Amino acid sequence: MSQQQPQHEQQGTAGQGVDHAAAGARYIEAWNATEEGARAKAVAAAFTEDATYTDPLADVAGHEGLAAAIAGAHQQFPGFVFRLLGAVDGHHDIARFGWELVAPDGSAPVAGFDVVRLAEDGRIRSVLGFLDRVPAM
Repeated sequence: MSQQQPQHEQQGTAGQGVDHAAAGARYIEAWNATEEGARAKAVAAAFTEDATYTDPLADVAGHEGLAAAIAGAHQQFPGFVFRLLGAVDGHHDIARFGWELVAPDGSAPVAGFDVVRLAEDGRIRSVLGFLDRVPAM
């Protein structure tokens, strides 16, 4: 039986260190960018040009598609802020993390879980998102 490393330990690919936590932080920063120029800059820092994003409500690609999805979330939930839930867990070029969308009153009516694949430069090239908690409409 092979020894398994603890889940929280992060491994790089082919000896290359991958900073999964930094990728998660840039991801949240992009989702929290509310001004168009800042959002474009944050999306470019977090995602590759051809990145894809798929969740139950969106299936977009590229910086423009991602920025539009983020803008739509802020339009639907004005004044809300995304935050990570716990640590980013990763191995090789893959990371996973939970997040929630926090209202100005501190409640978090929306929460989800994302799995991302990273490019060699540490930016995200694909996101598979799941919604764990959504408000009743």
